[in-house]
Order: sequence, then C-alpha cells, then structure tokens
Amino acid sequence: MRRRTLCLAVAVLVVAAHAQDLRAGFQNPPPDAKPWVYWFWLNGNITREGITADLEAMARVGIGGVLIMEVDQGAPDGPAPFASDTWRVLFKHVAAEANRLGLQVNMNNDAGWCGSGGPWVKPEQAMQKLTWSETHLDGGKRVEADLPAPPSVQGFYRDVAVLAFPQPADDAYRIPSFQGKSAEVTQHVPLTVSYPAVPAGAVIARDQVRDVTASMAPGGHCAWDAPAGRWVILRVGHTLTGAVNAPSPAAGRGLESDKLSREATQAYWDGLMGKLCADVGPLAGKSLVATHIDSWETGSQNWTPRMRERFQELRGYDPLLLLPVAAGRVLDSLEVSERFLWDLRQTVSDLVVSDYAEVMRDLAHKQGMHLTIEGYGEPAVDLAYGGRADEPMGEFWWSAMYGGSSTCTVMTSAAHVYGHRIVGAEAFTSDDAERWQAHPGNIKALGDWAFCEGINRFVFHRYALQPWPDRPPGMSMGPWGLHYERSNTWWDESGPWHQYLARCQWLLRQGLFVADVLYLSPEYSPAHFVPNLPRPDPLDRPGYNFDSCPAEALTSRVSVKDGRLALPDAMSYRVLALPDGGVMTPETLARVKALLEAGATVVGNRPLKSPSLAGFPDCDAELKQIADSLWGGAGEGGKKVVPIGRGRLVVGQTAEEYLASAGVPEDFAEHNRFGDRSLRYIHRRAGDSDIYFVANKLDQPVQTVATFRVKGKRPELWSPDTGQSVLTEFYRPDGEVTQGHLRSEGRSGPHHRRDRKGAAAGVGRRARHPGVAHGRGQRSGLRRGKDTGGGVRRGRAGAGGVGHRSRDHQLRRVAGRDRAEGELRPAGRPAADPRRD
Repeated sequence: MRRRTLCLAVAVLVVAAHAQDLRAGFQNPPPDAKPWVYWFWLNGNITREGITADLEAMARVGIGGVLIMEVDQGAPDGPAPFASDTWRVLFKHVAAEANRLGLQVNMNNDAGWCGSGGPWVKPEQAMQKLTWSETHLDGGKRVEADLPAPPSVQGFYRDVAVLAFPQPADDAYRIPSFQGKSAEVTQHVPLTVSYPAVPAGAVIARDQVRDVTASMAPGGHCAWDAPAGRWVILRVGHTLTGAVNAPSPAAGRGLESDKLSREATQAYWDGLMGKLCADVGPLAGKSLVATHIDSWETGSQNWTPRMRERFQELRGYDPLLLLPVAAGRVLDSLEVSERFLWDLRQTVSDLVVSDYAEVMRDLAHKQGMHLTIEGYGEPAVDLAYGGRADEPMGEFWWSAMYGGSSTCTVMTSAAHVYGHRIVGAEAFTSDDAERWQAHPGNIKALGDWAFCEGINRFVFHRYALQPWPDRPPGMSMGPWGLHYERSNTWWDESGPWHQYLARCQWLLRQGLFVADVLYLSPEYSPAHFVPNLPRPDPLDRPGYNFDSCPAEALTSRVSVKDGRLALPDAMSYRVLALPDGGVMTPETLARVKALLEAGATVVGNRPLKSPSLAGFPDCDAELKQIADSLWGGAGEGGKKVVPIGRGRLVVGQTAEEYLASAGVPEDFAEHNRFGDRSLRYIHRRAGDSDIYFVANKLDQPVQTVATFRVKGKRPELWSPDTGQSVLTEFYRPDGEVTQGHLRSEGRSGPHHRRDRKGAAAGVGRRARHPGVAHGRGQRSGLRRGKDTGGGVRRGRAGAGGVGHRSRDHQLRRVAGRDRAEGELRPAGRPAADPRRD
C-alpha cells in the first residue's frame, strides 16, 4: 500500500517520483520561470553602458527577461533613432549581453505599443477600408457622367467596382451603426433572431443591383445605357484607414500594415524583425527568443486588395453586388443586409487570424522564436486571435485596481483551449497615480489574484531604460507604469520577491488547468467573451471552474473521450455550455450534435437561426432540422436530461446547476467565520499530483476549513517564499473530497501600507469560496517607511502564512476551536481507507 499526499502550499497532491520532480523544480525554479519586465526605450535615449547596467541589475535580482518597446512619451530625442544603424548596433549589444547574463529578449514588432506599423510600410500594404461616392441620374437613355472620386486618406485610392441600383423612395434611410456593422470601425454587434422594421421605401431589391464597372473609364467617366427610372450610381473603392503605430518616436512611425493580407504581413516582417534576426545571427532563438504584438489600438479595417476572392473562399458567395449594404443601404430586407454584414465582420476576423497572427507566428518559428500577443481590442474573435500566439497575454492594472481583468480571463482560456503552456500578462500597469508608491509589498495581493486567474508569466509594466549609471530616480516613461528600475531605492532588495514569483510561475505551468465547464462563445465578431455567471464577486472564479471556446476551436479541436470533452493537448471538461441568444451556424450545431452522439454532456437551449447569409434561407432550415433532432424530445418547459446517442442534452438548467444535481462537488470550498468568500484558488493537475494555489483576498487573517475535490491523498503545504513544504497534520478524507485546516494572514492592496496577504499552493476541492492555503513560511514584501528604512521586510504571510508562530501551534489551535466541524485528525493517527491505494 502506498501512501500519497496532497500538496497544498503552493499546494500539490503529490505522489512518489513525480512529486519529487515537482519539489525540485519548485525549490529551485529554472531561469525560464523568472518574471520579466517591459523594458521601455524612450526616443532613442539609449547607451551601451545603460543597456549593460540595466541587464546586469535585472539578472542580479532575478528578472528573467525583457520585452522591448520603444515609445515617445515626451523625452527629448536621444542619440540612437529607432531602427537606425546606431540603434541596430545597440540591439546587437542587447542580444549579446542577454546571452552572457542568461536573460531572454522579446522584441516588440514595431515602435509604440500597438499594432504593427512603421515607415517601411507602403500605402498599398497598409490597413484599408471601403469608401464610396454616389451619383444620382435619370435613365431611359445613354447617360454620361463623371463619377466623383470617393473620399480618400493620404491621397491613396483604388477602385473596387461601380454598381447601379434604383433609387429608393426613402433615399435618406441608412442601416443604424452601419460603419461598425461593416467593420469600418470596431463595434461589438449583439446577435439577434428578430430585426426591427425599416421604412418600406428604403428597401432595394437585391436582383436590381447591377455591376456597371465596365462602363467607367479609368478617370471616372461613366457612359452607360441606363434603363428607365431614377438610378443611384455607387462608385466603390478602398483607401487607407490612416492608422499609424503609436505612441512611437518619429523615426519609427508609419502606416499600420494590412492585417488581412499575407503578402503585406510578410513584407512587414522583412522591414524590421527580419533585419534584426539577421543582425543577431545565431542569437535569434537563443537570447532573442520572441517577438510581440501588443493590444490592438489601431482601429478596424474592412478591405484588402484580395478581399473579394478571400470572402468567396471563406463564405462561399460573391460579396460584390451586396457592397451597397456596407454603405448603409438595405437590400431585400434588414435581415438579409444584417446577415451580409455578419459575414463581412466574420471574414475580417478570419483574415486577422490567418493572414496576420498565423503568418507572424510562422515567421517567428522559422527563426527559432515564438510569438506573444495581447489578443484583444481587435476587430476579431479574441479567443481565436490570441490562441494563435505561442504565449497569449492579458493585462491587469494596479492604479485602476483590477482594470483589464477580463483580458486575463479570456487569454487564459485561449491558452488552455489552443494548447499553450504559458500565459503572460502586462502586470501591474499604472497611470500617474503611482508616483513611486508601488512596491512588492503592496502589489503582491493583485499578483496573487492574477495567478488564480491563470496567469503564469508576469511582465512588469514597466522598467524604463536608464541611459546613465548614476542619476536616480532616472529616466521615466511619462505617466505610465510602475517605477520598476535599478534606480529605485529597494531594487537590490527585491530578489526574494522575484524568487517567490518564479516558484509560483513554475508550479503554475505544470500539468493542466482543471476546469469543469467549457463555454461556447457566441458566434459574432468582434468578440470579447467572458461567461456571465452569477458570482458574489465577479473577480472570483466559480466553484465549477471554466474555459471559453470559440466555434472554430469547437469544430476543429474538441472531441469526446470517456464522456469528457477532450482537446488534443489533454485538456478536458465535464460539460459543454451553449450560448444563449438563439443564433448559431448549422456547421457549429452539427458539431455539437456529433459531440453529443459521441458521449458528451451539453447544456443549453435550442438555437433558432443562423446569423449568416451563406446558404440563406436553406441554412435556417438545416439548423432547424438539427435542432429538432436534439431538442425535439425535450418537450416544453421544465428541467430535462435528454439522451442523445451516448451523450446527454441538459435543458432548463445551467451547467453549474446540472453538475450540482449530478452530485459533482465543487472543486474548492471553504468554511470560515466571515461567512463569505475569503480565498481565491486555481487548480492544476500534473500527472498524479494535484496543485492548488490559494490566496487570501481579505484585509484580515483567515482561519478556515478548506475542502478540496481530491480523494486518497494527503495535503501538503508548499511555501513559495521559502521553497519549503510541510505535511498537514489536521485533515480529513471525506468521500470524494479532502478537508483540512488552513490559516492565512490578511492581504494588502495598492493603497495599504501593510501587506499581510497570504498565498500558497494546495490540493483540494472547491465550493463557494476561492481559497488560500498556506504553509509555514514568510513572504518577502517590500515596505516603505520608517520601520523598514525602505528595505525588505519579511512578513508573516505571503505564500505560507503561518507566520511567527510555529506551524504546530497554529494547526492545533485552529483544530481545537473548530473540532465541532469534524474530527480533523493529526497525521500520525490512523487514516480512513480513502487515503490509501
């Protein structure tokens, strides 16, 4: 009989040899597990000496890598303009010094912090949008007219087509918000199964739209034998969106590249990253390990030179005669027009993913590098876009506490669903409210929240390059970010803090995320999807943890294994939850049916319509036929579980309600005197070991009985601040779960001087409250003030949390007080059978 233990501290349910491998990595995490920094270069103020001093200072305190961005935040121009010969020599020095010091470099793909642009981008390779002009004339004769050129940006214009249609009686009506619905600008457009009435006189019959492109000479002169009646001549073309990369120094500023074109993306890569890879030679893929695309802040685009061809490939029909809809006109009906606009937005999304993100990733791979993307804000499905990165990244803010938190939720799902091990985050971003007030002691609580959300690489925002050796507080980056530089008073005392993060990050990369529910994202674009779940605190993960999945991943990556939804990378889920709204494509519903027949459990209501014009109206009939075969046996109203093949369709319940009714315990629960949530958690499983990271979110100590959805294992507390681990003495196996006493000190937020927040890893099951599990040990926290002299203070909480008292004293005191909740026995006493094999 082999005894197994459940590790809590950073808490791991451990077994034999694999547990020892986990323990060794946890105690001495590899260099790749160290946190990184955004290393901002400011208007060419770069020196060889500053580069070396910065990198040496980072290596000295446990920073593992840098993400370089050069920006303009008002600093005078320095001696090394962006991408100049002088600049490129300094970049080679960066790669060499990083290699010497064992650091890694991720180079942003342009200057500024958004998109992909630069002075090497030609207008024909830049972001494009549709533009048009209208000419009204009477027919019944041969008409000759000079069609005015549509509005253009920066003098760039190319024709697409000339279309003619009868002038409607209500010629002023335009589809509401057609600029956003056509992806000319970024707008989130909700799905609907019904459409408002439009004036009858505003509707144009689709079969009355004529392609008269051949009637126009290159200069714009049109000669056309027009049928009788009043006609509108629509001259349609494409021009630049005008977007430039920002906030970039003048030397690096230029047009944003066309994100819908493979050819433009290749040319864009060649203009900067291709040259830098050639400059550093064998260090590409060694110390220069990645290139980065930051959050999308460059607006939308809805055209590219090959758009008509690519649209036909993806949607199955020619968009040409429907282009008046992109100008706000109603063809046939508002529903037909809105469906075309859905197809247009979806095509933009698909091309952003395939012709931009995938191409950038593949080009990086050819150099032995990987791609990181902050995959949100774009005119696309963010889960699909972020999932194309090797490392999706979110962001979270310190000054606007938890600002950007949903980006972390979405990007962790993208990583899990697309099989990526590391999820980064632009960490602790701030505005001018920071004013040198942030330090490890009062940012740690927020960091522990990010760990519980699934982030496992912090990239601190930010470290401003310090060109000089001895000018504190040194160069700043305008109002943005933490002041996280070697010129800070506590910099050389921050090593234990970075070691704490490295241990947490390493352990939170082991194995796979444990989740019960896979939420299917609604089929619309652009989409930033986080399930709307009933939670007392929206920042807390629910007891039944989850990921979100876009339709394209459901159809291409999800299968069924042993009754669970399975991904190629071994992630699995108990339940698929369908989106509400009544809208789904037949292709997606057909895949849902196939998963059901293969043994999946699916929760949700029947869809009623397809959102697309492709195959309309037959697509709706096809959808209805599939839906009838699934929901037809459910009848009306009530809660039902309908057998479908080897699976089951759950109607009238949420995924959480179904799991609870099926007797599945929540993954982690706690019972404390506060009566509400005090702990946050995340659960990973590595082989036969279960890892729970738990963190106290309150400002006071917490003593709690924690319940972990693990059986046959003994909890062990691992302390990320010390690397030490201890077996829990007071715990109780209880059927499918394990209970144990935990103690955690209080947390601290950005406006608190004291930091007593505890975080630890642990194994278990979760119920109503996310959890903190702490072992013995102290947290390294940096406090500023007279009592510490601005140095490092080793507090009582951090990752382990028992504090200055002995671990045995704490456990016995808690156990004695809470004995009525259940006899939690010391480890030396006989254990119940579930603890043994």
